[in-house]
Amino acid sequence: MTSPSREYTSVVRVAGPLMVVSGVSDAAYGEVVEVRLPGGGTRMGEVLESRSDTAVIQVFGGTRDIDTDITSVRFMGVPMQMVVSPEILGRVFDGAAAPVDGGGPVIPGKVMDISGAAVNPTARAYPEDCIETGISAIDGMNTLVRGQKLPIFSGSGLPHSALAAQIARQARVLRDNEEFALVFGAMGITNEDAQFFLDEFEDTGALEHAVLFVNRADDPAIERIITPRLALTTAEYLAFDRGMHILVILQDITGYCEALREVSAARDEVPARRGYPGYMYTDLASIFERAGRIYGRQGSITQLPIISMPDDDITHPVPDLTGYITEGQIVLSRDLYRKGIYPPIDVLPSLSRLMSGGIGEEKTREDHGAVSDQLYAAYAKGRRLESLVAVIGEEGLSDTDRRYLTFAERFEREFIGQGRVRGRTITESLDIAWNLLNPFPVEELNRIPTVLTEKYHGGDKR
Repeated sequence: MTSPSREYTSVVRVAGPLMVVSGVSDAAYGEVVEVRLPGGGTRMGEVLESRSDTAVIQVFGGTRDIDTDITSVRFMGVPMQMVVSPEILGRVFDGAAAPVDGGGPVIPGKVMDISGAAVNPTARAYPEDCIETGISAIDGMNTLVRGQKLPIFSGSGLPHSALAAQIARQARVLRDNEEFALVFGAMGITNEDAQFFLDEFEDTGALEHAVLFVNRADDPAIERIITPRLALTTAEYLAFDRGMHILVILQDITGYCEALREVSAARDEVPARRGYPGYMYTDLASIFERAGRIYGRQGSITQLPIISMPDDDITHPVPDLTGYITEGQIVLSRDLYRKGIYPPIDVLPSLSRLMSGGIGEEKTREDHGAVSDQLYAAYAKGRRLESLVAVIGEEGLSDTDRRYLTFAERFEREFIGQGRVRGRTITESLDIAWNLLNPFPVEELNRIPTVLTEKYHGGDKR
């Protein structure tokens, strides 16, 4: 246990975002420090390492203007914490939890450690019941389930920001008597994107039921390490103390990993793949595993992190490691984007591993799972035929093959390509799916039980 605050003026080295202080014998990992600059300003920091009589500190706000001769460092004796209360809803903060909306400090209700507390695996409840995003390619075929962590894999220039804003605007739980809110954590986004999100939230009224943490591209990169933890601490308070269902959108986890790499390089650590630290998997797990449900608690935390893939490379370390921790992925396609399809979600490599627990009779609709399987099979066949036609032409195709080609085109244009203006309910998405499947004879719909084809195929959709 650390002692009360102690102050030192023995800064011996500054390297990148790190500062080394000597003569410190009792610093604890994760302990908060206050760095007092020569000009009178202060910056917060956190102990990364403590050995013999030396402490290594990562400084949030950067180390510029730090003079090793006269800068003082106060060790506060506590881990990094944040103040939360019910009044936090509707507020906008920077990446270090300082209010930027002109509303003043948060009225204290509870102080929480931003690192969170590990949840006993036996206390975790299985994720069930879905969150309706209003996006057919997600709700219909890769359903997001409460308590799940489902990343969006995107490439440079693809509209993941617009998709995140649209989901934030449209997302809801299906039971009207349950409270729902959104926590948005942005790491290293441009000023243009930051303004876009703020305008979207304010214009649509979504800000009233949301909390935003915005670290901009010109803010210190080191702050990106705490931004997702601030967002998740807020989510844990709202979910498990206030009984709400929380959707956490984190953009961009790759920016967070770049900050990890910067710290690792400053510490002269041996790099792993592409210069990222070897502990990046564990670090990412400490973020993603804060999603879930707990037995005996009303609320839930669902994560929808956005992962940008450099050069559209899904084997890049960040998306690769993310895939091992999370329960599926939503993949954006550059080919669909070039065709003018929005949102350009490629449903073939996309997957929601927990979808079956959140759909079906009494949850969404009894035909949901079977229709999703049939759409996937028909679209996959249509895509294979498109590749074949590009080589040999359409002359040798049967009438059924032509139906699959037409289906693939209509599926992209009518089911996936719903546009940015209006969300769809799950029922609307399933009705559109049946409209696309109706041209097929019943014998081709081999993924759907007969009782469902008799009810929905070519007939009443209600």
